[in-house]
Amino acid sequence: MVNSVVLVGRAGRDPEMRYFESGRVKTSFSVAVNRPTKEKETDWFDIELWGRQAEIAGEYVRKGSLIGVEGRLDFNRWTSDDGNKNVKPIIQASNIRLLGSKKDSTGGGSEFPTGDNSTLA
Repeated sequence: MVNSVVLVGRAGRDPEMRYFESGRVKTSFSVAVNRPTKEKETDWFDIELWGRQAEIAGEYVRKGSLIGVEGRLDFNRWTSDDGNKNVKPIIQASNIRLLGSKKDSTGGGSEFPTGDNSTLA
């Protein structure tokens, strides 16, 4: 069984970093991926990173940055106050790579592995 996602697109917003009492850090942002269709449709994906990779992404990713993301599809599930059950798809990133030129972002072409020595192909 495989749960693998690879995306290349532009950051839709600056990353939001959250630090927890446990010492862990989480960074989240969105990525827009254009479909190669006549109508130029755009798909939006919510990205979530943890740990050192989250800190690095928070420092280098900016709205509009061209990035590659490798990770897995996950789902946040919750029940709202009115009793409705909600599901939101999210990409748990294991690797990101800044793909734009230095003009597009400050670290063009850099890769930030999470320690598993895998790379974005």
